Amino acid sequence: MSTEDRLRERAQRAIEEKVFPGCVIGIVRANDQREVLPFGYLAYESDAPEVSANTIYDLASITKSIPTASLALLFAAADPPRLNLGGRVVQYLPEFQNDHGATIEDLLRYRVRGPRMSELRYKTFEEIRTHIFEHGFDGPPGDPAYTNLPAFLLGIILERVGGEILPALAHRYFFEPLKMNDTTFFPAAPDTSNSTGRQSVMRFDFRVAPTEIVCGVEVRGIVHDESARMFAKRRRAVGHAGLFSTAPDLLNFLEAVLKGEMGSVREGAERGLGWQVSEEWMGKGRSAKSFGKTGFTGTSIVCDTEQSIGFVILSNRTYPHRPPDTSAINSFRADIAGIIFR
Repeated sequence: MSTEDRLRERAQRAIEEKVFPGCVIGIVRANDQREVLPFGYLAYESDAPEVSANTIYDLASITKSIPTASLALLFAAADPPRLNLGGRVVQYLPEFQNDHGATIEDLLRYRVRGPRMSELRYKTFEEIRTHIFEHGFDGPPGDPAYTNLPAFLLGIILERVGGEILPALAHRYFFEPLKMNDTTFFPAAPDTSNSTGRQSVMRFDFRVAPTEIVCGVEVRGIVHDESARMFAKRRRAVGHAGLFSTAPDLLNFLEAVLKGEMGSVREGAERGLGWQVSEEWMGKGRSAKSFGKTGFTGTSIVCDTEQSIGFVILSNRTYPHRPPDTSAINSFRADIAGIIFR
């Protein structure tokens, strides 16, 4: 059985088990070989459109790595450096209280604790930022603890040192040069086509997959993460969630890393700076230099520089309602990775 047949068989089984209504698997190698394989539908309804190679998915926490951590690594490697990994957070955010000596590297390694952003989701975006700045960290940096807070703060810091908002920085350094033309923080926009002058419904690219149904309303075209959504409603991007993309676009990013065109990103990612390194969900057969990131909505990205291969899995496993845990999607991720590496 070919690799493509094995991938198809595993994807179809996941669809039948309702792990997700559909997905896209993309694979790229340093020798320019690539495959993009779509499976299933955007939703479970009988009239739902089929998934295509260019279906746009909410990447969720992959945003923490692309573009946030990758921009930080790029800025730290600049000559002269625009960001000092050993520099204190308060050096870049003077109004931030109780920093406890935490550094930029502590943010990239998730060694700080503070307010849980999920508990602030009902506040306005101004209230969320003010609360975090006034509260600061709970204590000195310690063991890694995965939360949204470090990437949120890093996004603000990048805007200050970069002199532009996060979407503009991402576009300038990654999306435009790598021709990631379908990658954006804002796939939805107010529909201004009517002449009534009244606020109208959101207009978005119908290639965007829905992520969840909440209180009878389909979440589509706006970030699924509730704390990030408060910012997105005001057209503000944050560093921890909110990016939308396609498999071909993400393969462009991975290909550039594999070919050595983004050495600082590759080196930092292999060290676990803003990326996860050689974890179980990355599958058997991975090397010690494999790194990647998962997203709550059912997305993941993996790059194995030793084996010169990268791949992405994009799905909307949270549709129509988020599952109780990540066991099913992580099993699928590991199985797909194992097939690809084999």
